[in-house]
Amino acid sequence: MQIHQLYTQSVLRNFTYLIELGDGSAIVIDPWEEEGITKFLADKDLTLMAIINTHEHWDHTQGNNGLIARHGCEVWAHTNGEGKIPGLTRMLVAGEIINLESNVQIKVLDTPGHTFAHLCFLLIEGGTAKAVFTGDTLFNAGVGNCGNGGDAAVLYQTVSEQFHTLDDSVVVYPGHEYLENNLRFTLSLEPKNTEAQDWLAKAVQANPETNPLNTTVGDERKFNAFFRLDNKTIREAVDCSDSSDKDVFVALRSRRDNW
Repeated sequence: MQIHQLYTQSVLRNFTYLIELGDGSAIVIDPWEEEGITKFLADKDLTLMAIINTHEHWDHTQGNNGLIARHGCEVWAHTNGEGKIPGLTRMLVAGEIINLESNVQIKVLDTPGHTFAHLCFLLIEGGTAKAVFTGDTLFNAGVGNCGNGGDAAVLYQTVSEQFHTLDDSVVVYPGHEYLENNLRFTLSLEPKNTEAQDWLAKAVQANPETNPLNTTVGDERKFNAFFRLDNKTIREAVDCSDSSDKDVFVALRSRRDNW
């Protein structure tokens, strides 16, 4: 099993992911377009088995129809994506385990907040969580917006209950490359955060097409403001010194919307 992280150079800085399996088949997550994926599959001599869409927004699904027409593949997504996600054939549910190889599985996470048809996918190897495909729920150093069919309070529940609790070693594979901008947001709140400063220097130099930077959940705890809800400096920055964690999260999301 091999994960290919494909930077699309789209105006929205999307990532598409392709999971290559040992039997020569592949699964693509959130296809931006058909042509590049088809070329990649041909170059690797892979057969496309299925598309997985994290959610229904056009920039995560617009490659569906072309890939279906070319490869006859299935489309897997949230049950609430029915009528919204092109070509949907299999509706996934929370906790479902998808066996990829003998010791590799994907666990389906129901992750509302950015939208109410959003799933994330925990990659498990040998019984241990190794990575998570987060769509527009969790970004490197940030979280998704809630302005296109979502709710910030619900997103707080999703992030706090399903991502704050993951092991530090789990790698975060987001739907967009927003690391540099998100780190600048962190530093606007917490200017003395040396971890954010160090990662920002790396992010400025990185090329997402050839060498994308990915964080772990442990990294997120150090510089993602939405993981640092009890931090005094951050709370003061959003006028929430004595507020609940949920209120701090919602205030941070509002600040990010207008930043």
